[in-house]
Amino acid sequence: MTSAYRSLPSVERLLSDERVTEMASAHSRNVVVELIRLCLADARSEISAGGNAPELQELIATIGERAAAMSAEWPRHVINATGVVLHTNLGRAPLSDDAKEAMLRAAQGYSDLELDLATGRRGSRQAHISELVARATGAEAALVVNNNASAVMLGLAAIASGKEVIVSRGEAVEIGGGFRVPDVLQQSGATLVEVGTTNRTYGRDYEAAITENTGALLAVHASNFRVMGFTHAPEIAELVEVGARRGVPVLHDLGSGCLLDSAQFGLMHEPMPQESVKAGVALSFFSGDKLLGGPQAGIIAGKKELVDVVARHPLARAMRIDKLSMAALAATMEHYIREEAVAKVPVWRMISMSADEGKKRASLWAEEIGGGVSISEAESTIGGGSLPGETIPTWVLAINCDALGGVVAVAQRLRSSEHPVMGRIEDERVLLDARTVLPGEDRMLIQTVKRALKGEG
Repeated sequence: MTSAYRSLPSVERLLSDERVTEMASAHSRNVVVELIRLCLADARSEISAGGNAPELQELIATIGERAAAMSAEWPRHVINATGVVLHTNLGRAPLSDDAKEAMLRAAQGYSDLELDLATGRRGSRQAHISELVARATGAEAALVVNNNASAVMLGLAAIASGKEVIVSRGEAVEIGGGFRVPDVLQQSGATLVEVGTTNRTYGRDYEAAITENTGALLAVHASNFRVMGFTHAPEIAELVEVGARRGVPVLHDLGSGCLLDSAQFGLMHEPMPQESVKAGVALSFFSGDKLLGGPQAGIIAGKKELVDVVARHPLARAMRIDKLSMAALAATMEHYIREEAVAKVPVWRMISMSADEGKKRASLWAEEIGGGVSISEAESTIGGGSLPGETIPTWVLAINCDALGGVVAVAQRLRSSEHPVMGRIEDERVLLDARTVLPGEDRMLIQTVKRALKGEG
């Protein structure tokens, strides 16, 4: 084993190799030196475990692979053919062309992000977006932070810290990514008071729990699961009536930020911020990058007096949104104000796509690719913790993988291609759903599938 360790080249020996010298020129000498040390440390661990020392060629190849991986473009563009419209692992909602252009303008130079051009004095980055959200939802005012988890925590910290917040036992849930309502309440400084039962809670349960130390009534939309059967939950308007009688504000976490009626697309109705505002909710919280179809953001909309209280809280600055996301969100909100969201917001274009459109598109793919594929009917899903259990009829390109090494091998080839394609596996076939492939990606998808059918990655 001693001789195995001694056979490992030194750092200087590796640096003197012409191939490593070229790497140092491309990636910087310090970076390559660090990679050499890491590779040598891995080699020593392998020897210690009873393995053999790697050959010089193998070491240099490993260093090169790590250097290339480190400098590779990230995040990479991926073609989403999974049929999941809001795929969390793939970045959720793709942005509209207008939103992308707005981000580019904000990135390319200076802007009036916090400047009032009329007076030349300092302005607020929240003023313009507050007006847009108010116009889209009917709220008096709005505040935008970096995500909905932050929005909920900030709202609770500003309104109910040191007080009790009443929540239905069936809504003290984990929304996703470890975001648990009881934990958020604890971190905000509020105390959780659960009422009702897991499956049935009434307005009278909330009212009976109100004390002089009650800071808010909190309603949480169960956005990523559904309880069915013997259930009851009070309408948000009923909670507002209870709160009004007892002088307690009602806060509503809607989750997905659905500004269009999802029922018009054959889906279950998703609670809308406009409905909460109309019902008299004090503050509503919702996401920007789910069904709203914009960038990651958390939106707080409601009564101006309380929005101002939230805006003054010290955490508001720590959670504030950056200028690029703000620009994209403003452009996305404009789509709703101009009533063009279905045509311009990619999420809604996908949801509203008819099965016939999907069939036509999948058929064109199959015709161009030739043998080894077929088309069939399937179901798309919304994803992103929105509209759980809801599906939309769709058409997919199905790859028969029996002669290609199996579904795992084919899926891996599609992912590792120049233009990575993510599909889904069902019935020992790889399915590529036409619904979630964006306009302009067809040619790349076809080329990638052709290579996979030839056994190439």
